Amino acid sequence: MAVSASLKKRLRSYGPWAIVTGASSGIGREIAERLAEAGLNLVLVGRNEKALDEARASLEAYDAGIQVLYADLSQRKEVEKVIQQVEGLDIGLYVASAGFGTSGEFVKSSLEDELNMLEVNCTALFILTHHFAKLFQERGKGGIILLSSIVGFQGAPYAAHYAATKAYVQSLGEALAVELGSAGVKVLTAAPGPVNTGFGDRAKMQMGQALKPADVGLPILKALGRKNTVLPGFLSKFLVGSLSMLPRWGKVRVMKLVMGGMTKHQRSAA
Repeated sequence: MAVSASLKKRLRSYGPWAIVTGASSGIGREIAERLAEAGLNLVLVGRNEKALDEARASLEAYDAGIQVLYADLSQRKEVEKVIQQVEGLDIGLYVASAGFGTSGEFVKSSLEDELNMLEVNCTALFILTHHFAKLFQERGKGGIILLSSIVGFQGAPYAAHYAATKAYVQSLGEALAVELGSAGVKVLTAAPGPVNTGFGDRAKMQMGQALKPADVGLPILKALGRKNTVLPGFLSKFLVGSLSMLPRWGKVRVMKLVMGGMTKHQRSAA
């Protein structure tokens, strides 16, 4: 789907530069492409150098300046490096798409993997959001997009810690949208359902029906400045809507069935 002229104008109003973490693949790369199409210059952040270079090469077809920063956001020093290296750029839009998931029985999880996920999904996101929120508030305008998930609205057995990290993002984004709104800073939290991004392979989940990154990228950008939370794509809206009438404990029970199905192969192999 192409970016409309009106959306291009709205996106360019945030400033000439945007920074996108997790830009080497999946939703981050899709959003980066739509922003490049809109005419914004981009800083692409990712840890996979080959994939990030490929993303840069494809985006150079648009009339946009492209910079890449290779960074492992599970490392605090790497996060600080990102802040230092973009100093001086007129960044007006920050997209926090970096993140990954884990799944399976909580007590059998790898502590190292879980702590790395916490660093990427929460700590790095917090540090960068804090930095750009201050910058944008002082400027009196700016845009922040945080990637949550539909699992962030209730506990999700067999993906307990991953869902908890996304609940953190969802709660943070909802509050900042109100807190920063009067300063001219637009904060959007996007909560997609299952998306085929390579996420399932890393999280060791067997996902059935899933969205494509192209299904969610443009709806997310369209919602910026118009909503505080968006459920991009029909599947996201359907899944959340299906749970909306249940009490919270009922939602958790349903998520146990859903995530149990996605991780059954792990427990069968144990």
